[in-house]
Amino acid sequence: MDVSVEKFIDGLFTKEATEQPSDTQKPEELDMSLPEWYDEKKFNQARRFYWDHCFQFSSSMLLGLVMVFAVPSILKVLISTRRSNSVFTSYRRYLSTVLHTQSWFEYDLKPGSISWKSLFTVRVRHIKAGLGAKSKGLGTVSQRDLALTQFGFIGPSMLKPDKFGIRQMEAGDWEAYNHFWRTIGHLIGLEDKYNICRPTFEETRQVCQILLERVFTPCLENVPEYFEHMARAMLDGLWCVNPSIDVDGLMYWTKYMADVPGYVYNESDRYTFQNRLRTLLKGKPEDTGVEVNALIPEPLVEGTCRSKRLLYLHDYDKMESVPEYKSLNFGARRKMAFNAILGYIYSTWLGRWYFNLNFRFSILLMKYFPYLAFFRFGFFASFVNIFEEDPIDNTELKPNSEYLKPKPPLPWYKEILSF
Repeated sequence: MDVSVEKFIDGLFTKEATEQPSDTQKPEELDMSLPEWYDEKKFNQARRFYWDHCFQFSSSMLLGLVMVFAVPSILKVLISTRRSNSVFTSYRRYLSTVLHTQSWFEYDLKPGSISWKSLFTVRVRHIKAGLGAKSKGLGTVSQRDLALTQFGFIGPSMLKPDKFGIRQMEAGDWEAYNHFWRTIGHLIGLEDKYNICRPTFEETRQVCQILLERVFTPCLENVPEYFEHMARAMLDGLWCVNPSIDVDGLMYWTKYMADVPGYVYNESDRYTFQNRLRTLLKGKPEDTGVEVNALIPEPLVEGTCRSKRLLYLHDYDKMESVPEYKSLNFGARRKMAFNAILGYIYSTWLGRWYFNLNFRFSILLMKYFPYLAFFRFGFFASFVNIFEEDPIDNTELKPNSEYLKPKPPLPWYKEILSF
């Protein structure tokens, strides 16, 4: 591991980074400026690279957002805002997030532009959310929280581009994409010493790999209370934006992409994982359970509980006997099959062209005619203005246990309709 990467990780998990707020300025005093290392040519190359793969970059960010929910300090602040605790408020909040993100790629980055105003709005909301959480004794939006949230936007795509069918179209595309998000991080208040987008793409990938292994994998293995409620409310709300979302399937796929032990999908995964369990048994009887902690490094995030889940060798004799997989219904398995195949299709020119066109059309619908939301939330409530504050509600959160109860199989006609 690069010495500078090791030093960065050590700094990110200090008490200072955990307690230092995203901004020390008041919203009315906030002044944004581009960093001295900003390179407009690289930034615009990244914008082109994004639009070359916009469908799959957006898909990777959705998975990353679910991962971020598993970080206890971030989840506490999200809950305290009361702006995404129900399906309706989640729809409004995260459609707004999608449209904010699109604006950063769509418009030139300069004072007064829509992307500049969007970044200013996001930064002010972070300040207000941090102050609100602090007043309730729930911490704040810290520099570390911002950095871990940044992972949600870049981590999955940078670490596993082949899973999404993303590849460089021109030399330096990934370096430019890294520069883009380094700039975005700076503009939303991240100090350079906490910005996970390092000066080079290779450094950033090393940082992201450590964060995946020592933050997101352990956090997703033993998620904080109300994670299931918040993540599922978000995915259910975004169904109105992307009706191909299957909540259970996407939750499984997120843990699969985050390398949570036991979440396998294809025969190669199953075979490799079963051999890891066999090695860890060290000659013990094959019906002996292996503690999941034996496969996860020591977590970096304080308050991350160590799971007591046991893994059994013969549960991985075939995919249909894998405990987490066999609990999924037909719709969830279909969605994951689509995800698995999509990476291959998307790597072709025609596949990329078709799905990108589909995504661009969806963006237009999100902005001007979100018709699927009309049926759930009403006509006027379905439209989102990214510069207006999201609504608040007092929905009571359900504990994780409510969502983890065994579910009866869907009737055959609902299975067919889900297809």
